[in-house]
This record gives sequence, structure tokens and C-alpha cells, in this order.
Amino acid sequence: MQFRLLLAFVAALVSSLCFPIHSEVDALLPNAARILLLTAHPDDECFFFAPTILALQRDFSQPEVYSLCLSTGNAEGLGDKRRGELDRSLDVLGVDSDKRWVVDHPLLQDNITMRWEASVIADVLTPFVVDNNITVILTFDTQGISSHPNHYSLPFGASHLSRTLSSTRSRTENPPRVLGLLTVPVVPKYFGIFSVPLARARIILSWLMPQVFSPSTAIFTSGFGQYLVGARALLEHDSQMKWFRYLYMLFSRYLWVNEWVEIDPATLSNQW
Repeated sequence: MQFRLLLAFVAALVSSLCFPIHSEVDALLPNAARILLLTAHPDDECFFFAPTILALQRDFSQPEVYSLCLSTGNAEGLGDKRRGELDRSLDVLGVDSDKRWVVDHPLLQDNITMRWEASVIADVLTPFVVDNNITVILTFDTQGISSHPNHYSLPFGASHLSRTLSSTRSRTENPPRVLGLLTVPVVPKYFGIFSVPLARARIILSWLMPQVFSPSTAIFTSGFGQYLVGARALLEHDSQMKWFRYLYMLFSRYLWVNEWVEIDPATLSNQW
């Protein structure tokens, strides 16, 4: 009896991973969305955001996806090498070569002890957002997933930009919305593949009983195929592939599930 239950569980788990499932995507994707993924270092795009990037590439609304990385990841003197790794990773993830940029700014250097200034981030970010008519900025939330100060500086910088544009644009021109990738506690962060049925159970319950289980966030979950693409993108960062990175690839929730929360720029300004 126990063996049958185990077999049924394994079968349900495997079948649930055959295809991606998403929820509340309309909340993330307005009409004709032009989406900018804002990251701090080369490899952020696949370590944390792969489920979202891959889902956006397949969405019927065909949003335009851009990528801006605010440093070369030169903490160990490997900046040039890591630029090339980022290019190859974005090739795997399907981001067009003319819609991706890397910045090397003296005040935005890869440093695990330094928080970047919001005003500097906003100044660097402005021309990319304005020139490309970006409508949504996707980045880290205020905890930065791993508590890296470069990571959690980004939503403050993006919010600073949004406030600045709000004060200078006409009422008919809306500033870009800012969404942060939800940081979860340490234990569920490493549920790996088991994160998927838990997230999908919430999604399915929200479909069946929207009055009770309606999620407040957009959720993207990958199937096996999308996970393997994300893992392949991650492996392009060979300079970063220490032994613990392979464990991360096996157990990280963020290669399987992304949840997004909207950031209120006005509220965030009071916390910086």
C-alpha cells in the first residue's frame, strides 16, 4: 500500500512537471509590454530569473524583453570573461542581441559589502528606459534573494527613476511599473523541484476557488524543458561554476518558480 502511494506521488510529480503553468500573468503584462530585466551581475539572469524570461518568450502577447546588467561582475578581475558568459547565457534564454546591455560604471562595481546609490542607478537606467519606452522593470525585491547589497539596491534605484519620471512626464505618459522577485525564507528557497507542485497547487486552487485562493502575485513555474534550458544558460557561466553552484542548480527554487510583487515607488522612497 505504501509503495502504491509513493508511486502515485512520483507519477503526479512527474506529470505536473511536463509543462509550464503560470498565474496572474496579465497583471504583469500590460498591452504591448516592453519589459526590462534589471540585474546586478552576469549570471543573475539565469540563477534567479530564468522561469520568467522563458515564460515571456512563449507568451501569446509577445512582449519585448530587454536585459540590462549594471556591472561586469569584476570583483575577481574576470569582468571581460563574464561579459562573454552573459552574452552566451542570454543567447540560450532567447533575449535578442540588440536588446541587451552591460554597464561598467565606477560607482556600480561588483562588491558584496557595498550598497549602490539609488540616484546613481536611476541616472544610469534612465536612457535605457526612456529610449526604449520600457513599461515594466523586473528586478530583485528589497531583500535581494541572497541579501547581496548590489541586488537589493536595484529596486530602490528603479523606484527612484519611476518617481523622477512621474514628476516630469505628462499625465498621459505613465512611468514604468517596478516589480520585484519575491525572496522566500531559506528552507523553501532550496526545495528545488518540490517547489513546483506547491506553487502549482496554489495556482490551481486559485482557478477553482478564486474568492478564497486568489494569488496576489504573478507566478511563473517551469516544466522540465524550461528547467533544462535555464540550467544550460547557467552552465555558460563557467567561471562561476564552483562545486556549490552545482548544488544550487539542483536545489534552488528559483530555477523552477518565480513569484513577483509590485513595488510602490512612493513607499520605497521612505525606506532608503
